[in-house]
Amino acid sequence: MKYINYKKNELERINIELFKISLPDLKNVNKTEVISDWLMETIDGGIKDNLFAAGQLLPTKAELAYALGVSLGTIQNVLRILEDKDYIFSKQCIGSIIKDRTDSESNIRKRTSKKDIAEERIKAYIKNNNMVNGDKLPVSRQLGREIDMALNTVRNAIVSLISDGILEYNSKKELIIKNSDFTIDTDADETTLVSKVKDDLKKYICENFKIGDKLSSHEELSKLFNVSMKTIHNAVQILVKENMLLPRRGAYGTTVINTSLNSAFEPRREMSIFAPAKETAFYHYQKIQNKIKNIITDDYDIGSKLPSISAFSQMLDVSPNIIRKALNNLAKDGILRFTRGRYGGTYVIDLPEPTEQAFRWLAVNPQYSKVKV
Repeated sequence: MKYINYKKNELERINIELFKISLPDLKNVNKTEVISDWLMETIDGGIKDNLFAAGQLLPTKAELAYALGVSLGTIQNVLRILEDKDYIFSKQCIGSIIKDRTDSESNIRKRTSKKDIAEERIKAYIKNNNMVNGDKLPVSRQLGREIDMALNTVRNAIVSLISDGILEYNSKKELIIKNSDFTIDTDADETTLVSKVKDDLKKYICENFKIGDKLSSHEELSKLFNVSMKTIHNAVQILVKENMLLPRRGAYGTTVINTSLNSAFEPRREMSIFAPAKETAFYHYQKIQNKIKNIITDDYDIGSKLPSISAFSQMLDVSPNIIRKALNNLAKDGILRFTRGRYGGTYVIDLPEPTEQAFRWLAVNPQYSKVKV
C-alpha cells in the first residue's frame, strides 16, 4: 500500500496578499462560519482564475489570523471545517494543502477525527431525546459526559455543527437547535486515524517481517505511511497490547513476535524472556535506590544533609531524573525528607538496612528466573 508523501520544500505556498483582496466583514457575525464560507469561495475563485492550484499550500495560520484580525484558534476551527468539506487536507509540520476535488480516486488516507465522531454522537443525542428546533442543549462539559467525548472535542464539533446550520447560540449565549431536520450517518466510521494506521501497520508487518525481526524505526514508518511519528508510536503501542510486537530496551528495539492478523495470540515463551521496558526501568531505579541506601548507611547519620541531585548524578553516573525518582521512593519509605528555604535540602530521617545489589540480570523477566521445585 502506497501513500502520497509530500515534502514541504517542494510545495508552493500561496502569498497572503492574494487573500487580502476581498476580506469579509466580521462585525456582529459568527466569525468561524463567515470566514470558512469566504475561504471556500476564495479558493474556488482562485482556482477558476488560475491564481491557485491543487497541491499548493494555503498561507500559514498566523498569516490568515493577522490578515483577518482573529485568533489562531478561530483559524484552526475554520481549517477543520474546510477539511471536513474536502477543500483541503492538513499534514503535520507541512500545512494545509488545497485538495484536488476533481480526483475521485485520490489515494490520500481519509482521516476520521474524534471531532467527526462527536458530531454524529451529538446528532444522535438530539434524535434520541426527541429534541426540536429551539430546544436547549446541555453545556459543553455536560454534553461531553453524555456522549463520552472530551471537552475540547465537543467544542470543535459544536463549531462544525453551527457551520452546518444545525446548532446556534441564542441571545443568552445558550446552545440551541436551529434545524432538527438532519440525518444521522448510521454507517459513520468511528475508526480514528491511529486505528487505521494500526491496521495498515499490522498488514505491513505480516507481509514483510518474520517472528524475531526487529521492526523499522518510528521515523522510517512515519515516512512510509505518511503520518506523524506520534501516530506511529500510538499504533505500535496498540500492537504491543495485541501481542504482535515486543518493546525491548536499548539496541534490541521493537521485535515482531507474531505475524498473524489474529490478535488473540499468545507470544512464544522464548520471545517473552525480556522484561517489559517499564519493568526494566523500575529495576534500574531500584538498583540506584539500593546504592544510595548503602551510601547513607556508610557515610551519613540521622539529620545529615545529602548531596544535591546533580552531585549524586555525577557520583553514580546516571541521569538526574533517575536520581530524583530514587530519592522520591526513599522519601516514601520514610528514609528521607525534603525541605525548602534557606536551609532546605534532602535530609536523612531514618537509617536504612544495608542491601545487596538487586537484579544483576536486569533484562530478564523475573518470572523466568524462579526456581521450580
